[in-house]
Amino acid sequence: MNKADLINHIASETGLTKSQAESAINSFTSAVSKSLSNGEPVTLIGFGTFSVAERSARTGRNPQTGATLKIDAKKLPKFSAGKALKDVVHKPAKKKK
Repeated sequence: MNKADLINHIASETGLTKSQAESAINSFTSAVSKSLSNGEPVTLIGFGTFSVAERSARTGRNPQTGATLKIDAKKLPKFSAGKALKDVVHKPAKKKK
């Protein structure tokens, strides 16, 4: 599902216009981005948590030349799925009798 599909789905489910649904999605992504840039996690109970993970500095190796490289530390966005989302995605196989 891409952004246009999501907009269409939200518009049909809620009765909003496509323009209003797009505004809602843009507002949501903007709020999550702003919160993460301030180092604050965003938790949606049952769905999941958006947070910031820190990757420490390390040395890497160029696979073509074998030369070592210094890779700087950085912060990355992270999503951890909540229990309700995990339960929807993971449907255990039925046992045979």
